[in-house]
Amino acid sequence: MRGMTRRLLPSLGLCLLALGVAVSATQPSAPRQLRIIAFGAHPDDAELKAAGVASLWAAAGHKVKFVAATNGDIGHFSEAGGPLAQRRYKEVQECARIMGITTDVLDIHDGELEPTLEYRRMFARKIREWQADIVMGHRPYDYHPDHRYVGVLLNDTAVVVGAAFFVQDTPATTGNPIYLNYSDNFIDPKPFEPSVVVDIDAAADKKWACVSAMPSQFGDKDSWQGRTRPDVPDDPVKRPAYLLELAKQRSAAVADQYRAQLVARYGQDRGSKVKYAEAFQLNQYGRQVKPADLDGMFPK
Repeated sequence: MRGMTRRLLPSLGLCLLALGVAVSATQPSAPRQLRIIAFGAHPDDAELKAAGVASLWAAAGHKVKFVAATNGDIGHFSEAGGPLAQRRYKEVQECARIMGITTDVLDIHDGELEPTLEYRRMFARKIREWQADIVMGHRPYDYHPDHRYVGVLLNDTAVVVGAAFFVQDTPATTGNPIYLNYSDNFIDPKPFEPSVVVDIDAAADKKWACVSAMPSQFGDKDSWQGRTRPDVPDDPVKRPAYLLELAKQRSAAVADQYRAQLVARYGQDRGSKVKYAEAFQLNQYGRQVKPADLDGMFPK
């Protein structure tokens, strides 16, 4: 009997091992925590373009950092310099709290960003410090030079963030990050083509709370929007509500423009009802991934 037991034990062990393998094969592995860094030209740009998806990522346990490439110190018609930069810094920190992310603001004057080696190193350090899986920013085709040069600088970092001897004071990224660009309506030299369009309805309230937390841009009479648009009300109560509605219309326009992509991603029933969306294009200079793999990195 004892000999039979010895013969049965290896067989039993193999059976249990096979069973364990079979069970583990049927159990989905826990999703890997992603690290996302999103650059905006000014302290409000990343918030306008990606606050919805950032909030969804953060709620799912991923790590998100926004970086304002300039301090926004001339983005107003009656304030400027250090006081405005400090005000806008506080505004985006409140946005970060709302979204559950972190936000940095670089000490570069508004309107003075250039595609220099110094700033390429600065951008690369931020990406390397964050050990980003995904890097986001403007396309280099934009009306504003700061926006354009964010795009150029990000393109220029794509090849060096993993180089061991570039900015040696910061460890290189462990892999080549995926680079993505925000949606825009510019068509020259080439229009934006979405690689993924995200339903942000579940996070819309956070995005609108973030917009409302930036009165220097979306509330003051002398804000950029308040002074450059003739249709903005003078009334101090109606004006913020009107500017918030303009922000909502931008995200609604993205949903309407890319309705077919939303239906393809979410199905007819949900996709046809999405009210607000954000869209992103895979940049040709970062790591290239299959559409299904890219889609799987975004919240659904």
